[in-house]
Amino acid sequence: MRRVGFQMQVKKDRIEEYKEAHRNVWPEVCAALTRHGWHRYSLFINEDGLVFGYFETEADFAAALAGFLAEEATQRWGEACGDLVDIPAGGSPADVLIELEEVFHLD
Repeated sequence: MRRVGFQMQVKKDRIEEYKEAHRNVWPEVCAALTRHGWHRYSLFINEDGLVFGYFETEADFAAALAGFLAEEATQRWGEACGDLVDIPAGGSPADVLIELEEVFHLD
C-alpha cells in the first residue's frame, strides 16, 4: 500500500464553509473515493486554510486522483464546493492538489 500526502489551499474567507461541507460529504463522493482506492483518507486544515490530505492506495497518486475526478458525483461535488479552494487561473481541480514527497515513516 502506498502512502500519499498532498496539500491544497482553501480561500481564507471560506474556511468555515469548507469545514461544513466536509462534515456533510455526500455518500456518493465517499463511494467514489473508495472505488478508486482511497483508503484511510484524512484531511487536516490550519487556521490559514492550508489543507494537508493523507490516504493510502494501491495505485499511484495520479491514477487514484484521475479515477476519482472522472466520477459524475465528484464533478457535482466540485461544482458545489470548488469555489472554496484556490484554483490557479486556467487550472483544473487536479491542479489544486499538490502531492508531497514522503521523507520519513515510522510503523
